[in-house]
Amino acid sequence: MTHDHAPEPLPLGSDGWRDEIAATFRLAWPLALANLLQMLVHAVDVVFVARLGERELAASALGIALFGLLLWAFSGLTGMVAALIAEELGRRRHAVREVRRSVRMGLWLAVLTGLVGMALCWQGEQIMLATGQEPELARRAGDFLRIIMWAMVPMIASAVLRNFVSALGRPVFATAITGVALAASLLGNYAFVFGNLGAPALGLEGSALASVLTALVQLASYVVAILWDRRLRRYRIFGNWWRPEWDRFRELVRLGTPVMVIIIAEAGLFSAAALLMGNIGASELAGHTVALQVASLAFQIPFGVGQAATIRVGYHYGAGNVGAIARAGWAGIVMGASFMCLTAALMILAPTLLLRIYVDPAAPENAAMVGFAVQYMVVAAAFQLFDGVQAVAAGALRGLQDTRVPMLIAVFSYWVPGLGTSLWLGFHTPLEGTGVWIGLATGLVFSAFLLTWRWSRRDRLALTGAHRAVQ
Repeated sequence: MTHDHAPEPLPLGSDGWRDEIAATFRLAWPLALANLLQMLVHAVDVVFVARLGERELAASALGIALFGLLLWAFSGLTGMVAALIAEELGRRRHAVREVRRSVRMGLWLAVLTGLVGMALCWQGEQIMLATGQEPELARRAGDFLRIIMWAMVPMIASAVLRNFVSALGRPVFATAITGVALAASLLGNYAFVFGNLGAPALGLEGSALASVLTALVQLASYVVAILWDRRLRRYRIFGNWWRPEWDRFRELVRLGTPVMVIIIAEAGLFSAAALLMGNIGASELAGHTVALQVASLAFQIPFGVGQAATIRVGYHYGAGNVGAIARAGWAGIVMGASFMCLTAALMILAPTLLLRIYVDPAAPENAAMVGFAVQYMVVAAAFQLFDGVQAVAAGALRGLQDTRVPMLIAVFSYWVPGLGTSLWLGFHTPLEGTGVWIGLATGLVFSAFLLTWRWSRRDRLALTGAHRAVQ
């Protein structure tokens, strides 16, 4: 089969910048594309539920806010499996048993955290009431969560398998499988929301059911791909699945918990920003929401580059090649920053072109929202560049299994200069909504600067394992 002759996923011979940039790009573009497709999967749900009416859309948005945060946080916790796999492959090229142990414990952690997430979703109505939502909206969100919660375990498990196939040089599988998930989401929503293809019309609950079916299709697709591909199959990652490896499990939890905290801190800042905008005005909040959607779309590219940097740096870290570690990290940071310069230029020069992805800028009823969104996107242009740099720098540090100090940097950056500046400029100066966005940008500037500073001092801080470097 052709798969045996495919290029190695993590070439040892990356002795120069050109090789390293090429290897990072080969890993990054499929992961970035998979991230963009995943956003489309979510957009499909919104498009179908929006046709049910404003209240159903609001209930769905509340439910997804809780479900999405838990999913994102727990995927961050299990995501350090990529760094462990890369390190093992770097240390010993055919580390089949060690890779299998890491993936197995990643899947165990996916099931355990997924069950915690399900328990929280089961209490969704009470959580919504505790946050001050009106009772009927809280009840509908709770109904939605009690169905979509069944997608939690398969989605986190899929994230673990995505890390496995990517670290083994098959990132394009992640792209293709997310494309399959997108098709499943379209079909599921079409069938169950409005009662097509002989299915019952379940409305909001139908959208939740479609998400569960999509998650199961995605997980099954990873399993089939892994069993089909000769290189991946030889790792037999589903063998001895009942056997615990407690040292590996504890290592995953130790390294992954700070990543989870970073995700919660960042999500908390952006949730707080939405609340601040709501206090300033409805049009400002609407403009903020649309501008943030554009920024989130662009962010998927450096996020994918950061995931690739984790694998590339982790591989060289395992091999003890200090020079290659430096090249892998800086190649990723430059790649992420370069792309964000392009999106920043588009935000300044052609903001309405980008807004057209989500709304009709020419519609009179959107005039106030579009006016505010264009203002915020000028700030978002600066925000983009620093967001890209901090995402890749954090990814590179994860490759060195350095997560605790980056967690402290993120929490400080987002919640002290970030939120502090948002509050001061938003409510004590005439800047209002623009001031809130300047605060978000400030948090990201601090995070980008401090993480890049830490990356640049990695040898002095003994993060690279230079003491065990291969001579």
